[in-house]
Formats: sequence, C-alpha cells, structure tokens
Amino acid sequence: MVLLADPDAPTEIAQRMAPILPTRLADKSGQGRRFDVEVVSEPFTSGTEDPPTLMRRIMDRGRAENWDIVVALTDLPLHSHGRKLVVDLSHEHGLALLSLPPLGGLRLQTRARRAVEEAVLGLAGPRATGADGPPQSQPLLGPFVGRFAPVHPVPVSEEETADLRYVVSGPRGHLRVLVGMVRANRPWRLVPGLSKALAAALATGAIATVNSTIWNLAEALSAPRLVIAMVGSVALMLGWLIVDAQLWHRSAEVSREARQRARLYNASTVMTVGIGVLVCYGGLVVINLVWALFIINDRVFASMTRTPLHATEYVTLSWFVASVATVGGALGSGLESDDAIRAAAYSKREQERRQMLQDDHGD
Repeated sequence: MVLLADPDAPTEIAQRMAPILPTRLADKSGQGRRFDVEVVSEPFTSGTEDPPTLMRRIMDRGRAENWDIVVALTDLPLHSHGRKLVVDLSHEHGLALLSLPPLGGLRLQTRARRAVEEAVLGLAGPRATGADGPPQSQPLLGPFVGRFAPVHPVPVSEEETADLRYVVSGPRGHLRVLVGMVRANRPWRLVPGLSKALAAALATGAIATVNSTIWNLAEALSAPRLVIAMVGSVALMLGWLIVDAQLWHRSAEVSREARQRARLYNASTVMTVGIGVLVCYGGLVVINLVWALFIINDRVFASMTRTPLHATEYVTLSWFVASVATVGGALGSGLESDDAIRAAAYSKREQERRQMLQDDHGD
C-alpha cells in the first residue's frame, strides 16, 4: 500500500506513521496478511479541491504505478455538497482520500494513524454487499466515528469513483475543521518569519523602557486601559500583516461551497496569524521585564513618577511597553518577506503547490 501525501505537514505525518503501520495492520487484520507501506510525497491536490476530481487523480496514479491500496492525505479542507469531507473511499479501486483538518487540532498524529488503519482494513477486507454493490453497510471507520463524533457517513452518487463517504457537520464539525486548519498551518512557524518585526519591536521596547514619559503613562493607566492598549496593538499588527502580505482570500467563484471555503480560509488565517502575534507579544512582555529589572534604577523611577518601584510597577511597565513595542513591530513588519507570512494561509500554500507542479513539468 502507498500513503500518497501532500507536501509539508501531510508528508511528515505519513512518514511518522509508516514505520509502525505494517505491524499494526497485520495484527488487526488477523488473517496472516503482510502489508508493505510506502510514502510518496507530491502535490496531488494542486489546482483543485473537488473530491471526485481528486479521487480520479488518485485512481489514475495508482493504476500507473500498479499500487494495490492508496491512501491519500491532504491538509486542505475538502467539501462535498455543502458538507466538510473527512474521507472518501473506493473499495472497487482500493482508494481512500483523507482530509486532515476535520480530525481536529489535538493528537492529530494518533487520529490520522487510526483513520488510515481503519480505511486500509476496510479496503483490504471482504466487501459487505458483494462485488457489484457499494459496501454501504460495512462498518468501516466504526471505532473512529464513535470516538471522534460528529463524523458520519453520507450517500455517494453512483457516477463518482468513491462508494463510501464520511463527513462532519454542525457547529462542532465546523469548529473541528477550523481548529484542524489552524493546527495544519502550524502558527508557531510564523514567529521566526517575523524576525524583522521582532527586531523593530525589541528596539522600540528597549528605548521605551528607559523613557520617563512611558513610566508616567504606565503608572497613570488603569488595568482596563492597559487591556485596551494590548488589544489595540495586537489588532493593529494582525491587520497590517494580513493586508500587507495579501492574506485575505477572495474567491472568484460565486457558489455556496466557494463562499464557505473562503470563510474557512480567512478564519483560519486570522486565528493563525493572531496566535503568532500573541506569542510575539508574550515574548515581548518577558523580555521587557528582564530588561527593566536590569536597567531601571528604583530611586530614579521613584523621583520621576512619585511611586516606589515594586513588582507591580515592573509588571505594569513591561505590559505597557510591550503594547508600544508591538506597534513598532507592526511598522517593522513591512520589511518582512511576504513568503514567510503567506505560509500561514491555506490559499497561498495552494498557490505554492501549483507552482511546484509547474516547475516539475517544466523540468
């Protein structure tokens, strides 16, 4: 069998599960069967997010290479008739298409492995309704569905390559897909991509920490105003990054599914970039606090603010300076490489995959 994985996160997940799959599948099959697992990484979703089209691509690829079973992994959120697809299966051709975002953001590796195991065992096992009928009564993914509801089966058109489909639905399903998309984006990778913005923020914070006007402002501001300053600075940097790097997804299609995809893309982008900015903000608070402990003289501070310098004053000052520094970082983010920031957006990663496929054909 072959794990056909999109580049980046799906390939990493496939490579981590591949060494243990043969033993686990052999033990679970209980028929003395042996499974050889190969990982193939290629952008098979390039240019389309239509499940029937992807299933035909996978089928053609499997036939060309004479693969017995193909399980394709992608981190794109796929839709089918307004529902969010988890897995498409074709027992006749030995194919499975698994979308990772509906598995959620926690324990993704374990959930993906269990889904692959259930899919392979279902594809390799006996059919429930004979050779000519779709195995709709087969309890495929039964443990997976029970453990990770709200996944449930839906009917499949006879014209499609797939004969069994599982989807997620409802508010919980929508939330799982959104969290899974953010997890697939790996927002912690955005922080190294903001190196120039961080440099500008650190420089701003270092100067602001020793400024007596900032001392007086920090002492004069109440906690609600400090919160407003924090939210405003984070929102400013978040908005600037999205606008400057052109992360906002606008679909040229007018269909309902296209609008749903655009909303998902934009929500995941806002959450991904927002998490990255909040991580930067938290780091600035800690760095500013350490810098203030090292540089500020308590007698000078007390003479300028008429307030003794205690732990509360250190924390308040560091908090306010982090907000000021974040605004400086937003200005410095204009020097960032758009490619580093665009990696946080699904739609931009799809463009990269298209370019990768074009380069391969050009070679």
